[in-house]
Amino acid sequence: MMRRDEKVIWQHASPPPGRHFLQPLSVAIVCAVFIGLILITGLMDLQRLDKTLVSFMENQGLSIVGVVQKLTQENLNSLRQTQQTTVERGSVPVTAFSPKQFLLAELRNFAVEVDKQWKADRLSEDYLRKFAIEKKLWLIAVLNEQGDLVFQNRPFPSDVARGDVPVMDGGRNIRIELLRQLVSRKIPFVAAQRKDRSGTVIIALDREGQRYWATKVSIEKVIEELGDSQGQNLMYIVVMDQQEMVFGSVGKLPDKWDKRDASMSGVFSGSRKVVSRKISHHGKSLLDIASPLYLDDQVMGVVRLGLDREGMDKIIVENRRNIFVFMTIVVLITLLSMWLLYRNQNRHLAGIVEMERRLEKAERLSAIGQLAAGVAHEIRNPLNAISMASQRLKREFIPADEGKNREFHALAGVIRDEIRRLNGIIEEFLTFSKSRRLEFHEYPVTEVLQKIVNLIREEATSKGITLETRFNDNTATIPMDVDKLQQAFLNFIKNAMESISGSGSIVISLEQSRKDRINVKISDTGCGMTPEEVERIFNPEYTTKEKGLGLGLPLAHEIVRGHGGEIRVLSRLGSGTTFEIILPSDRMNDREAKG
Repeated sequence: MMRRDEKVIWQHASPPPGRHFLQPLSVAIVCAVFIGLILITGLMDLQRLDKTLVSFMENQGLSIVGVVQKLTQENLNSLRQTQQTTVERGSVPVTAFSPKQFLLAELRNFAVEVDKQWKADRLSEDYLRKFAIEKKLWLIAVLNEQGDLVFQNRPFPSDVARGDVPVMDGGRNIRIELLRQLVSRKIPFVAAQRKDRSGTVIIALDREGQRYWATKVSIEKVIEELGDSQGQNLMYIVVMDQQEMVFGSVGKLPDKWDKRDASMSGVFSGSRKVVSRKISHHGKSLLDIASPLYLDDQVMGVVRLGLDREGMDKIIVENRRNIFVFMTIVVLITLLSMWLLYRNQNRHLAGIVEMERRLEKAERLSAIGQLAAGVAHEIRNPLNAISMASQRLKREFIPADEGKNREFHALAGVIRDEIRRLNGIIEEFLTFSKSRRLEFHEYPVTEVLQKIVNLIREEATSKGITLETRFNDNTATIPMDVDKLQQAFLNFIKNAMESISGSGSIVISLEQSRKDRINVKISDTGCGMTPEEVERIFNPEYTTKEKGLGLGLPLAHEIVRGHGGEIRVLSRLGSGTTFEIILPSDRMNDREAKG
């Protein structure tokens, strides 16, 4: 425990050895969130696919509704044209199917039904009134053989005489005059007479009834044709009016759609183009579609149809399976990736811990280096004094004895050489430890190289080494610290000379590889290096020299890097080495190097 007068100046606490960069819980949460996002995306894709397929089937249903609407309108127009022609020209014989013939067949069925009730003595005026309301008929009247009224749902018009009543019998040649009008009301009527002429049924339609039955028979014929021609995809179709009375239908119909439903009420009002719902009907999955029916540019009713969803469901099931397979694969990949991330991060943590230790060691070495630089600087003064003293001893205190004289000169030479060697080591060490701040100026590279060649040519010649330059009149000028870059090139060339034992050659070449780059190559025929040695040559702690510190290449590397350049080394043991120094030639790279 610290006392009050104690103070912590510096303390280092290493992280515990078992610490993890990412806790397992964090990794699990990230995995869960990522997997959840994938699942949500997959479900959204399924919903989007389902909506797309439903929209496709709705369009298919709208196409069917369009066909019903178009053919119904054509039948209505044909019926109106027939009515107009009959009014103007009298009776029109019917020889083939027409909307008029279909309407007459419906009215004949009503007359037959009323006649059956009459024959069974179940006919009354109340029955006729209910029957007329149900079938939207204006008049139903029954006449006996003499033409007297027996039953009627409303007062029989007085302007219709027995001789004026057209007759529809069941013979082969049917003579029908449906559109003859009651004179006073202009209401068309038709009469059906028994074959034995013992009774006649008269049916008349007002404007509302005409419109209803004209629409009904037109739709029924269209539905009948559509049911025969439509494929198996259409399971049923029904057309209703605003009161949900059926105009026509084909197939087994499902339960009614609640008209109070907002979407369905929009269809009945015409504000919605189409609505649909998924239903199960007679063991099959169907899409129940409803769409307004427009006739004469007005909403006359609603078309409901059911389309088989079997094909759509197969597509959805297949895509659901594919999506879940894909999601499973992605989940597995995610879990594997998270595991690898967890493992790599812990490995990186170990690297960070090791880096912290190295940084701590580097800081200690830096402090020791600064101290050593100061000590080395101080050692130079005693060395100078020793050097001067040895020179004076050699000059003034030579022994008279010949044997001692030779021994004296030998010892003095050893002192002189060792002082020179110590001074060289100190000079190299101080040069490496000096500030690396660079002062850039534009200067020709060829002049720097030529100056170095002139400086060491004599030494190279004395060692049997040939210096060859290949500048090709290249006058490249780059931003540089002339003294520092000259020192770097000199160190490369000296290293090349030291690698040559005996005679050899050094080639110094300069070329411009790109517009913003120049290449300086220094190739020698020396001993070469192994790949392991190449990896370590720029490490200050590595040297193969027996004398000196071996700081020349690390210093050159630092200078080149300070100029924003890079160094490539190509070497083979026993075949020489090539140093390629690549330097930028523009000021942008110069500024980056300064930064």
